[in-house]
Amino acid sequence: MTTSIVHYPALLAELRANFNAGKTRSLEWRRDQLEALDALMKDNEPAIEQALAADLSKPAHEVQLEIGLLYAEIKHAKHRLSRWTRRRKVTTPLIGQPGVSWVQPEPLGVVLIMSAWNYPIQLLFGPLIPALAAGNAALLKPSEIAAHSSRLIAELVPKYLDERAVRVVEGAVEETTALLKLRFDHIFYTGGAKVGRIVMRAAAEHLTPVTLELGGKSPCVVDQGADIRSAARRLVWGKTLNAGQTCIAPDYVLVHPEEREALVTAMKEELESMYGQDRLSSSDYCKIINRGHFDRLIGYLDSGQIAIGGKTDNEAARIEPTVLTEVSADEPIMQEEIFGPILPILESDSLDESIEFIRNREKPLAAYLFTRSTATENRFVERVSAGSMCINDVIFFMSVPDLPFGGVGESGIGSYHGQAGFDRLSHLKSVMRRGRWPEISIRFAPYTQFKTRLLKWMS
Repeated sequence: MTTSIVHYPALLAELRANFNAGKTRSLEWRRDQLEALDALMKDNEPAIEQALAADLSKPAHEVQLEIGLLYAEIKHAKHRLSRWTRRRKVTTPLIGQPGVSWVQPEPLGVVLIMSAWNYPIQLLFGPLIPALAAGNAALLKPSEIAAHSSRLIAELVPKYLDERAVRVVEGAVEETTALLKLRFDHIFYTGGAKVGRIVMRAAAEHLTPVTLELGGKSPCVVDQGADIRSAARRLVWGKTLNAGQTCIAPDYVLVHPEEREALVTAMKEELESMYGQDRLSSSDYCKIINRGHFDRLIGYLDSGQIAIGGKTDNEAARIEPTVLTEVSADEPIMQEEIFGPILPILESDSLDESIEFIRNREKPLAAYLFTRSTATENRFVERVSAGSMCINDVIFFMSVPDLPFGGVGESGIGSYHGQAGFDRLSHLKSVMRRGRWPEISIRFAPYTQFKTRLLKWMS
């Protein structure tokens, strides 16, 4: 059922009233909702596959990758929910005795979750998992760009989840603008930095905390002496997954000049192995989401010399996996997140030069390094700031629920997954309980030199 903009305040009031009445508080309710979300996906996998195929031509195998992460997150949260929600005792210093202190997680209230179009199921339900685990109500806003997935989510959520606490609103800019005028208890947005700034400005009007999962240019350094074959295979997989429309896809590669050609040759061989000669018509390869993004990506193809690929299919909105060399750092492709199947390869004479190149740009959502050297690995980890990092692979840190996922600086604010998500969507309330006796007189007037010296010693 479609909810019009004029009814948004009433919808939010209903969700808040149900939250205030305690509908979402019990651990039983939280587990039931997590199990219901799991059932929603398992019962409707064919429909989810159809929706993602219609939006992105996504193959069933990649659909399983997308929802498989959600299954793992739900299982992880259910098994640890009791531990996450219990009191977390902290040490009470001498001056606070007799007393006991602890941190008590409590739900925030009503969370607005706005997702992106590139992984329309995962990026909506991913934040919903910790929101439910933390005992919140949630209003879900799927991306209108992935229209088939948005419609399916709006159809399925009321059938499985508690409508008193979880609702879906569809729409585009007008609907999103209306939602952002309302006071939520937390806003969780996944998308680009431009809209992220709009969300943050709107949230500031109500002093609403935000989690912004944005993006940026995720670099990959291929160290001299690295396993070129392995690097090529994994880079190709990470860059062609979802046709490069992944916020943590490798955005550019820095490689030593002596090893550039070997890397390009290995990548060409891996592309042929994975997708054959006619990669534009491969059923294992996604399309570009819409004409606007297709045209934007086409504009990047003249940013360097095409070493691999470069073919396009206007009618099917497909761009062949493309590797560019001879790319200048001043080209537009090196100023903006690519978000597509085009990979610039730049030359770098040393690890320090590569690190400096990365550090002179905005902090990325992810950073990657291929190396055989422990010393190189340690230097990269210590000196490169990124939301997440993976050594000798790309993207696979997403498979570890206990690793927080989020950006830093321009690439985002706040993290989720595992306990990080639970804590992000909870208020960690500080509590102290004092004993009624014995009463320590040094805190009370009249003050004396002895009391002051004793207070100084106790502090």
